[in-house]
Order: sequence, then structure tokens, then C-alpha cells
Amino acid sequence: MARTSATLPDFSTIEEERLHRKQRLAAAFRLFARYGFDEGPAGHITARDPEDPHHFWVNPLGVHFSQIKVSDLLRVDADGEVVEGTLPLNRAAFAIHSRVHAARPDIVAAAHAHSMHGKSFSATGRLLQPFTQDACAFYGDHATFDDYAGLVLDTDEGERIASALGDAKAVILRNHGLLTAGESVDEAAWWFISMERCCQSQLLIEATAGEPIAIPDDQARVTATQIGASITGWFSFQPLYDMITAEQPDLFE
Repeated sequence: MARTSATLPDFSTIEEERLHRKQRLAAAFRLFARYGFDEGPAGHITARDPEDPHHFWVNPLGVHFSQIKVSDLLRVDADGEVVEGTLPLNRAAFAIHSRVHAARPDIVAAAHAHSMHGKSFSATGRLLQPFTQDACAFYGDHATFDDYAGLVLDTDEGERIASALGDAKAVILRNHGLLTAGESVDEAAWWFISMERCCQSQLLIEATAGEPIAIPDDQARVTATQIGASITGWFSFQPLYDMITAEQPDLFE
């Protein structure tokens, strides 16, 4: 299979752009499965529909990330009604993502899962520290949500999560997990993958003897501009997309 372009794609039709987003979405789920981000029916990634910005595409309830295909994806409207697709909708996905998309017209996609290190780190109630270069991508660009109230089934809580996210690329949901957002599916998925690893790294660093040495704020701020841009998140996803689509081309079905 040919490798994807190193430049942002152009689309001649809405249908072409919609298919592109759905293919990226299916690939992102396969990657989340590869990295062990699945936890039963929990977790969802959404992509705004390019024709109707009040609709988004999402994975159906109860289908393992490793088996999701383009044809499985659901198109959901602003009222939580499935307008395309036949499988059941995860109500928690609607409660969270509908409000995130409504609050952030600048984003195309959002990703949330109960990944092992993300949910473990979330229990600390703290932000990531710039202990590594990779963590600097999130420096000054992520938040915490401290209002845990059980399974998110109410759009009011989705609104509070969206408010906590603000204009950042990510929010750590205390006692729950991570949520990332981006101007493309590629970007949102990459930030989640990277943030999960940064959580793992910080947990390992803080478990060692001695006092961790953080990157100074001024240097962390500069590094964030170098590796934390939207285009960097998009580009970082491309090799993963090439890999997973070559290995699992059935995701395009």
C-alpha cells in the first residue's frame, strides 16, 4: 500500500472528505487496540462530519476496537439520534463528545479511552510535568477535570468536561482517563497516544529514588512551540496510519 502524503490533504468533494475522516477514525481504533487502550465497552473517538458540523461519527457500543471497520461507524446528530448506521450508540460517548464538539468548533476530532497509565495518572489529580521532551508538547496546553461523578451519561457533565478542556489540546479526567482533541482525527489520536506514554513516563520517573529534574519553564515553553503544534500532531500520526492500514486493510471495509 502506498504511503500517505507528508502534506495535509485537499478534497474535491464532501464525500471524499467524509470518507477520509472515517478511514482515519477506523485506523485510530485499530491503533488504540494495538496499544491496549481498550477496556470493555469504554472509550470512543469522534470525527465531526464535514457537511453538517453538528453531526459526528463515532464507534458503536460493544464492538472491540480491533474489529472496527469504516462501515461500522455511526453518524450521530446533535440530539443523540443515529442518522447513519445500524449498531447501538454508546450514550457516554454522546454525553461527552457532543458537548466537546459544540464548545470547540475549531476541532474535528476528540479521543477518550481508559488507557492503563492515563487512568492511573489521573488519580493523582495533577498535570503532566515537563520531565521529558515529549511531555513538553502538553506544556501549558492541557487541563484537569476534578469533578468525578461516575459514568458520564448526562450532557451536563459533558459540558463541564468541555469547559475544563477550554481551548487546550487535552484534559486529564480525574479517576477516569484522558481526553484529547485536534483539528484532525490524526492529531487527536496522536495526542492521546503520546499523552498516555507521557503519563507512563512520569509515573516511572516519580517511582524512582531521588528528586526528578524538570525541564525549566522557559525551555519547556519553547519546546512546546516546536513539538506541540497541530501540524506536528497530524504528521506524527502518518507513519502509524501507514503501518496499521498495511497490516489490517480490512478496516477500510
